[in-house]
Amino acid sequence: MLMGMSGALFYYYYVCPTYEKWVNKSNPNFPPPEKVRSEIITMCKGLLSATFCPSVALYLSQHGLSQAYCGSSDGKNTYTTGYHIFSFLLIWIGVDLWEFWYHRLGHTTAYFWKLHKPHHTFFNPSPFAVIADEWVDQFARALPLLVFPIVMPMNMDLIFFEFAAFFYLYGVYLHWGYEFTWLDAHNPYINTAFQHYCHHAVSIAFKPYHTGFFFKIWDKLAGSLYDKDCFCAKCEREAGKRSFEDWKKLEKPDYSVLLQPKFWLNPPPSQKMD
Repeated sequence: MLMGMSGALFYYYYVCPTYEKWVNKSNPNFPPPEKVRSEIITMCKGLLSATFCPSVALYLSQHGLSQAYCGSSDGKNTYTTGYHIFSFLLIWIGVDLWEFWYHRLGHTTAYFWKLHKPHHTFFNPSPFAVIADEWVDQFARALPLLVFPIVMPMNMDLIFFEFAAFFYLYGVYLHWGYEFTWLDAHNPYINTAFQHYCHHAVSIAFKPYHTGFFFKIWDKLAGSLYDKDCFCAKCEREAGKRSFEDWKKLEKPDYSVLLQPKFWLNPPPSQKMD
């Protein structure tokens, strides 16, 4: 599903770009096919580790070794609508805070930066970069799927849906590379695709700009909002940097090579995996 969502967005906005779409692109340039190839390979590796915690959570649930349940009852207790609303909000806020804290570690400590640094090779990400991380990062991000059902009664349908919609689907949006006109990057509450592109572009070791995932409040409290001149698509358009003349001069990569087996089997030397 994740590959399908990323692939659909990539086809529409990268393989078939238009000027009308491009004016909302955070980085005016398109990533080369070699970089997209690397994103896809790293994403597939990330999928392997991202599925470990949910798989263990399901195993524990099936064997009665956790407090997981489906529907509204675990066979002994019936859980109210109010409890499910509470669970929903706890997962949303709790996991978002965990994402922020763990991601921040990747930019404030040498050890975790070494683990996280490969993700920042994709400084101009496409939707395929959503989980293009090393296995430790993906394991840590999926860990709440295992922990929540152990420490408290948890509806597995709810937590799986919430991770799919609020973290993986929203993660695809954050790595989309484009910005919605109706969700202003300057809004005070929600991180947009621009904030995450800004993070990829300027946040390095010991400079943790925009390490939050969904809510901006964590970065506000930590003092890690980007405080220099804004370069979101809206501000760039207002500065006259998204003209049709600029579009005509822009190099549009030929992504059809991604459909050629030889491109995957015999990559350019700079893209061979270690």
